[in-house]
Amino acid sequence: MATATRRRAGARRAVRRAGAPLLLLLPSLILVGVFVYGLIVANARQSATDNHTAAQATGQAPTTGVGLRNYLDLLGSEEFQHSLTNLVLYTVVFLVGTMIIGFLWAWLLDKPLRGEGFFRSIYLFPMAVSFIASGVVWRWLLNSNQDEQASGLNRLFQMIGLDALQNNWWNNVSVGIVAIAIPAIWQLSGYVMALFLAGFRGIPVELREAARVDGASEWKLYRHVLFPQLSPIALSALIIIGHMSLKAFDLIMSISKPANYQTKVPAVDMYVFKSAFDYANAAAVGTILLVIVAIVIVPYLVHTHRQDKR
Repeated sequence: MATATRRRAGARRAVRRAGAPLLLLLPSLILVGVFVYGLIVANARQSATDNHTAAQATGQAPTTGVGLRNYLDLLGSEEFQHSLTNLVLYTVVFLVGTMIIGFLWAWLLDKPLRGEGFFRSIYLFPMAVSFIASGVVWRWLLNSNQDEQASGLNRLFQMIGLDALQNNWWNNVSVGIVAIAIPAIWQLSGYVMALFLAGFRGIPVELREAARVDGASEWKLYRHVLFPQLSPIALSALIIIGHMSLKAFDLIMSISKPANYQTKVPAVDMYVFKSAFDYANAAAVGTILLVIVAIVIVPYLVHTHRQDKR
């Protein structure tokens, strides 16, 4: 009896201690539960129905469950496979471009440089421009007209005698999406630069001096001392940029059009389905994107959790 009383008293004390923090967190937990996880569940349920028409979307016609049929139809469709291929191309070019350019800028700014603040501002400025605004400008720069009708970059190549570099940019059916990655690289390389520059500045000067005293060349200094220190920064940059590229939408929409086959990605497909009241396929595309993002993010979260435990 005494043991049970002590347990109840201990439970009451635990509740009192946790009461205030729980009350503070409760509004956020409710909002996240309803508007994040609740909507994820609702989206998954919608994707398992035959809600493909305006009548069904407005409740004038009944909907029934179809299980995974929408997913199988999408993944078996050549058009959606093309969208997935475009997404892979865009992500690879975007990741490689931002990582290389961002690292090079950070490496240059890490050197003693007069006017560093000016150059840092110049590199970071594109981040302040919205994708829609920059997309309008890049739509003109990436105009596919050539020769006498050339404009944008094609006109520039023509003026400097590099006519061979003229091309149809994002109108290319096979690799047009790669052209869309160019403005994305221009816009976010500064962000990657800021991450790497913070990493460079976080490495103690004594560590570099000790390596040089031990006879390490510049290449060995970077390879064996600096690069290992920057690996967490590189991993974080890869995850952040990769996750952003998987959800690419606004830049593509402002440069191209939803109906353009050559620049379609899953996010654009989702918009097109939703605009046509095909809510089931739109929800299925959203779920597929969620799974793809989870495949990228979850291993990173697990890795970070393990590192924190050590």
